[in-house]
Amino acid sequence: MEEKEKILTNTCSFKGVEPIMMDLPYPPIRVEERNQEYANLLSIDYCGSVSELSAITQYINNENRMASEKCPLAKTILGIAIAEMIHLQKLGELIFLLGEKIDFTAKYRNGRQKMWTPQYLAIPENVREMLLTDIEDEKDAIEQYTIHMKMINDRHVNAVLARIIKDEEYHIMILKALLAELEEKSRQ
Repeated sequence: MEEKEKILTNTCSFKGVEPIMMDLPYPPIRVEERNQEYANLLSIDYCGSVSELSAITQYINNENRMASEKCPLAKTILGIAIAEMIHLQKLGELIFLLGEKIDFTAKYRNGRQKMWTPQYLAIPENVREMLLTDIEDEKDAIEQYTIHMKMINDRHVNAVLARIIKDEEYHIMILKALLAELEEKSRQ
């Protein structure tokens, strides 16, 4: 008698998933002049503990863990991750134009440098905690961008950061709606 093999399959298709971001154009990627201090600040946004690289990695991890059971939610999380990839790419362009290399090292004002690490990530156990963590991380990103904008005196760089903030605010709105929907379903 032949034993039947049980095959597990994720049937969630990610075909056609688009970045989830505000329907607004990005300003041109340009800088007034090379500036190592500004590039260093952006390196923190690029790959520090609160960064686009951390956001992308965390969103992808969350999406992977929910895809087989919560496909529509996973697709939304992937759409947010794709938007964060666009942010990462734009920050990388700015860092390069400001005269620095892209090496996944955050460069801080005190001269300390720290290469990106997965230790920056939160890996919550359940979807509710994932969403709550993502909301807080988006808020932290907005706060950090706002601080960096006050430290950067380049209208072109700040215009890009302001545009990224609009996406992060939109992500918070989406994540809160997903959380409310999840909590409503759990009460039923």
